[in-house]
Amino acid sequence: MSMNNILTKSLLAGLLLFSLGCCKKSTPTTTTPPPVVPPVVPPVVATNEVDFWLTTGDQATLLTKQNTVLSFGTVANAFSTIEVDTTQVFQTIDGFGYTLTGGSAFVINRLPAADKASLLTELFGTASNSIKISYLRISIGASDLSASVYTYDDMPAGQTDPTLANFSLQPDKADVIPLLKEIVAINPNIKLMAVPWTPPSWMKNNGNSKGGSLLPQYYDVYAKYFVKYIQQMKAEGLTIDAVTPQNEPLNPDNNPSLLMTAEQQRDFIKTNLGPAFAAASLATKIITYDHNADRIDYPTLVLNDPAARAFIDGSAFHLYAGNIDALSQVHFAFPDKHIYFTEQYTSSTGSFGGDLKWHLKNVIIGSMRNWSKIALEWNLANDPSFGPHTPGGCTECKGALTIGSSVTRNVGYYIVAHVSKFVPPGSVRVGTGITSTLQNVAFQTPDGKKVLVVENEGTGTQTFNIKFKGKWTVTTLPAGGVGTYTW
Repeated sequence: MSMNNILTKSLLAGLLLFSLGCCKKSTPTTTTPPPVVPPVVPPVVATNEVDFWLTTGDQATLLTKQNTVLSFGTVANAFSTIEVDTTQVFQTIDGFGYTLTGGSAFVINRLPAADKASLLTELFGTASNSIKISYLRISIGASDLSASVYTYDDMPAGQTDPTLANFSLQPDKADVIPLLKEIVAINPNIKLMAVPWTPPSWMKNNGNSKGGSLLPQYYDVYAKYFVKYIQQMKAEGLTIDAVTPQNEPLNPDNNPSLLMTAEQQRDFIKTNLGPAFAAASLATKIITYDHNADRIDYPTLVLNDPAARAFIDGSAFHLYAGNIDALSQVHFAFPDKHIYFTEQYTSSTGSFGGDLKWHLKNVIIGSMRNWSKIALEWNLANDPSFGPHTPGGCTECKGALTIGSSVTRNVGYYIVAHVSKFVPPGSVRVGTGITSTLQNVAFQTPDGKKVLVVENEGTGTQTFNIKFKGKWTVTTLPAGGVGTYTW
């Protein structure tokens, strides 16, 4: 083959390869975009803003903190509303509690030492399991729930002691005074109101512990009897914040008891008791009446006397007769004088649910909405037979506690605990409205916390709003149930 042919074939082959290379199509690379993942949004978890404590009439729930989450918001609904208004401020609260009767002290002191210490801490301490009782009423001498009748100056029949040389607190040094010292050691700020059921019999016109009236010639001696009592209690480390001249002065049928008319009490206060306290420089308050709300003419007559009124701090009431709103009538007639609700008992024949409703509506919510500075139930404790009591004393008064081989917490315990645990002394009542059958009262505590107590007076479960500063939360309360809400 000639050189020319070889060159020609090589050239043709090169052109063919070049042509094939130029004509070959390239395949483009395809890139798949990543899937679009929505951002993770954490679920909205409601924060509890209101603590809710519940007691039900069937006793299935007893002063138990609920797990319900209650948050304030603005989502509209058709439920009724209780609005708490802290710009409306009413009376300042002195406390909540019971009468520590001689019988109460006796049964509490018979508990084993460890059990007694635990119970006193539960009643009067500041721990989370305490109901924080802040006020006690005690008797000057025996009440009808003492084991026997006594005063601090009892004399043999036919003898008198006008100089009070025989005066002694000894009858109370076995149980009442030692127990009070233990209570004050737990709560040094607890307030004590002291009330006599009778003067010594030799001061009375019938010479008997039951009934009769204080003889006028002993008015001054009896005033000094009060002074001695307050001074000697102070020497025991016990400060008496207030006294009333007589428990239930219009009831001479108890044992012990005394009939003291309004005119007699007026004269005793202005002529003897008030001046005696002033002469002894006592700061102890004098509170008039201490009986039922159906006879507001009694404190009205006493307070209408300027000389008596000058010594009087206010009026005390029970509710075995009358209506609780009578307290407001006395408040508005004498707005510079205070109101005190001092006694109401629960009966051995009553039902837990019925007593819970009635006492919350009247004794707690009712007294507070009618200007009272305190709300006290009757006896703190007794034994399973509703003793001790005097011959002729109350045989069916059920204590807040029944103390036998164990301690039973009765309805009176929960009635008081629904406020005492949450509303300390120095709190003020603030504004709310009564909504349908939802009885209620609200307070602001010294540290700014709000407390709302609600009792469902109706026959069915009620759902309602609690409104505060333009927002509200929704809650439900069973029929006959009592709720305390705090925030």
